[in-house]
Amino acid sequence: MVGLVTTTQNERLRRPAVIRSLCLGDTKVSYVPDGAVQLGPRALLPDTTDEVWAAHPEYLDDSGNFVASIGGLLVERGDRALLIDAGFGPQTVPAQPDKLPGAIYGGALLDNLAALGRHPSGVEAVAFTHLHVDHLGWAWHPAPDSDRPAFTSADYLISEPEWAQRRLVEASGTSREIVEALRQRVRTVTDGEKIFPGVHVRLAPGHTTGHATYAITGSKRQVIAFGDALHSPIQVGHPEWSAAFDHDPEQSARFRHALLTELAESDTIGFGVHFADVVFGRVHADGSRPAWCPVED
Repeated sequence: MVGLVTTTQNERLRRPAVIRSLCLGDTKVSYVPDGAVQLGPRALLPDTTDEVWAAHPEYLDDSGNFVASIGGLLVERGDRALLIDAGFGPQTVPAQPDKLPGAIYGGALLDNLAALGRHPSGVEAVAFTHLHVDHLGWAWHPAPDSDRPAFTSADYLISEPEWAQRRLVEASGTSREIVEALRQRVRTVTDGEKIFPGVHVRLAPGHTTGHATYAITGSKRQVIAFGDALHSPIQVGHPEWSAAFDHDPEQSARFRHALLTELAESDTIGFGVHFADVVFGRVHADGSRPAWCPVED
């Protein structure tokens, strides 16, 4: 089985992702870190067993948890910029016993945008995979020393079914106040719609009713930003394992099977926003089970 087996790769599986970039011809895509969250492995993936995790300690930190990254994907073409997801924002929430998620924090996204040479006022749109709070943070939190969100010139792009069913995400912590803070900037988008040069919406319901992925193409390659369809590289080998957060676990699993087939194509790279420090990768399917193989900068 092809897998993440080297010492360096195992270390990367236990830490939040750092800034990483890829170029697709004239398009550059960069992971923009905001923070991280700890997730109990059996709480997140309830179909797993203690035996699974005893056999795969490389995915867990010293406390026995996943370390899941939180951030966004910056897509740049010339002077234009799109951001996919907006992190958790400048807040920290401690772990609560027997609850998901565990300890979660954000706050670094604007500094990391600056490190990439981008000011938030130059981002023309923020496209969301879905309406969970760890993807919305800087879209509704005021920017430092301001009473307004950071992305002063951006439209907020949300799939039509996600916006239409926005009340369903309240159980996951997205309050009505947060939704109302977004409302004036929201523009709904549809399956297949082009939202930026080389970027198209692909609806992938399951995690939420209107969960969206984004296909970014350039120079005969594509990156698929698949949002919360997968939370960890271990699911690449077990697409039947749905997350506890999934609205429709069976629908989510069906999409993962199809997604992994596409990610196994030689011209396709995946982007996992919640993966540890292996956010960009390809799926190798030449072993007994498919496996995630990181793509370097």
